Amino acid sequence: MVTEAKNSIIVESLLTGKRMPAYSTSKISALADISVFTATGEAQLKELFKNIKESGKMVNPKATASEIKSFFEEILPDYDKDRVYVSDMKKIFQWYQLLSDLNLLVDDEEVKPEEIEEPEEKDSES
Repeated sequence: MVTEAKNSIIVESLLTGKRMPAYSTSKISALADISVFTATGEAQLKELFKNIKESGKMVNPKATASEIKSFFEEILPDYDKDRVYVSDMKKIFQWYQLLSDLNLLVDDEEVKPEEIEEPEEKDSES
């Protein structure tokens, strides 16, 4: 998300850099809001990204289904095998690879409080 417009938000493609409006009728989810079903509940996507990084390896999203499942089980052993599909796993690995290539993966511990931008105050006069 780049900014807010009157009836939409402006989003920018990480692949092309092209900006476009996304309206409230569009089905858009922030990566921070995505989670994966587990036997005991849900695991947030950032937790999976952290596990992938800590594993020190990566599987190619175009690998065989058995290779993808095997690696996914390494990074999230208790994932719900009935509700998490290979297509979901591929998307997660593609997202991780894209964010990693663009150097956009940041650990929560790496962000210092002074690096967080404060929102601009809006004028009360309009």
